[in-house]
Amino acid sequence: MNWSLPEYPWPKGKRAAACFSIDVDADAPYLWATRAGRPNTLAVPEHRSYGMRRGMARLVDLLDRLDLKASFFVPGIVAETNPDLLPGLVARGHEVSLHGYMHELVNDISDQQFTEALERSIDLFVAQTGQRPVGFRSPAWEMTPHMLAELDRLNLWDSSLMGDDVPYTVQNITEIPVRWDIDDAIYFKFLGDGEAPPRSHLEVGAQWQSEAAAALRHRTLFMMTVHDWICTRPARLEMLEALWRPIVENDAFWCATCGDLAAHHKMTRGLA
Repeated sequence: MNWSLPEYPWPKGKRAAACFSIDVDADAPYLWATRAGRPNTLAVPEHRSYGMRRGMARLVDLLDRLDLKASFFVPGIVAETNPDLLPGLVARGHEVSLHGYMHELVNDISDQQFTEALERSIDLFVAQTGQRPVGFRSPAWEMTPHMLAELDRLNLWDSSLMGDDVPYTVQNITEIPVRWDIDDAIYFKFLGDGEAPPRSHLEVGAQWQSEAAAALRHRTLFMMTVHDWICTRPARLEMLEALWRPIVENDAFWCATCGDLAAHHKMTRGLA
């Protein structure tokens, strides 16, 4: 139990931080889930293709209008099948980080398979961008001790866990925490019968505005995650612009990528 809650040391003059992150899953989870045999149906893969076909371009245009740099977490298979994706994001000044190779779920793979997927992804990122990635986010936001040990071995920060509302350290790994309730999938993801109907973007936008205001009052991190094929429909993009424009225009917020946050955290701990 921690009864002492010192304020997190954001850069001078800043009261809170805000990070716009995107999990560019595209069809990777579908490919992983159907790896043993795919049905002869098109609805789900076509739905997921919206991001690469139209949504991502609209999202990057929005970020340009906001003059906001974002963190994109990309499965290796998505980068492999869209070879202009990583170079295009890097050319626009955005951060690209690891997100598994085929969006492998932790409970479905062995430790060795995780290591192989991680190293294969790193090699692909280097080949496509000329830069070694420095960050990781786990598919489905789950971690194991082996995964943390491998991130430590490869000198990667992580953004998969929720043990704090500011950057923190877990087993020697710099952790940039996420939030399920500031993730578009739990509100808008709908792939067919049996799933809860999508929520109103107006309702969710108001909820996220409240979260951003609370982060500023409590001096924490407002970490938002969206997906290439979910929150890139026109009305939802308009909601995102209405949410983020006041944030980027407020000097009390430090708008940072996950990598910026990780580097700052290491510096505050004297590890940079």
